[in-house]
Amino acid sequence: MESTKQALNEKPGFQIWWRLLRPHTLTASFVPVFVGTMLALNEGSFHVLLFLAMMIASILIQSATNMFNEYFDFKRGLDNEQSVGIGGTIVRDGIAPKTVLRLAIIFFGIATLLGIFISLESSWWIAVIGLVCMLFGYLYTGGPIPIAYTPFGELFAGFFMGTVIIGISYYIQTSTVTPEVIWVSIPVAIFIGCILLSNNIRDLDGDKLNGRKTIAILLGRKKAINFLGALFVVAYGLTLYFIITGMLPIWSAVVFLSVRMAIDVIKKFKGKTSPIEMMPAMVLTGKTNSIYGLLLGISLLLSKLF
Repeated sequence: MESTKQALNEKPGFQIWWRLLRPHTLTASFVPVFVGTMLALNEGSFHVLLFLAMMIASILIQSATNMFNEYFDFKRGLDNEQSVGIGGTIVRDGIAPKTVLRLAIIFFGIATLLGIFISLESSWWIAVIGLVCMLFGYLYTGGPIPIAYTPFGELFAGFFMGTVIIGISYYIQTSTVTPEVIWVSIPVAIFIGCILLSNNIRDLDGDKLNGRKTIAILLGRKKAINFLGALFVVAYGLTLYFIITGMLPIWSAVVFLSVRMAIDVIKKFKGKTSPIEMMPAMVLTGKTNSIYGLLLGISLLLSKLF
């Protein structure tokens, strides 16, 4: 236990609860809200309270999903003191599993209240969609057949956390959703799927022993890393296409500053076999999504200003 805690530089106190949120994954919650809102701002519509409510609700749902993951993986005996990529709150820090479960439910409850506010200011369809997102957040590792144990985890994560959240963030600002918004959401959805794929590449050996059937397991580590690289190429290729066709402003070319990070992700994965060795590549995947998303949102803001 000590060697794993030291290798991951895990500290006591507040850091225990911060790790439980799995902060390197929260980029999948705030980037889509930011991008969707900036797309709306580009069309001349921006309501700060709706933006803040949507941002907080999205982060709470992602955090709760991570907690459900921690809880159910522990209950199924998948996590132990040497597991990498988890908060470690239960298996290494001794926090009661029920405490983690209750905290996840509280986060969902607060997100629901924020969803009611958003629905009152926009449409009650948002409440329905939000509840579906929360349901899939629970079913990701909960339920009889957890989505995380199948080859569809990346697809569901990318769709709900990327396309759906961008669409909702745009809709609550403008009361409409355009085909262009859906198209522009696809690269963001791909990057979010890549976060999960990199996580599954890192955990491939342990997941295989526990009967999971993730894409990484089905492809094997080498092909999964190549597939991750291909997804990066597709995401950047689509972005370039959207700029050329005018769907995105020329300012959006700034997102290609993040290409170097994507290349480094692949480099850091290649030749590595242990989860701890691959942890930097997994974290860098999340950072790549963050930088890409932030630069995309800023480019839309610059297009509006100039």
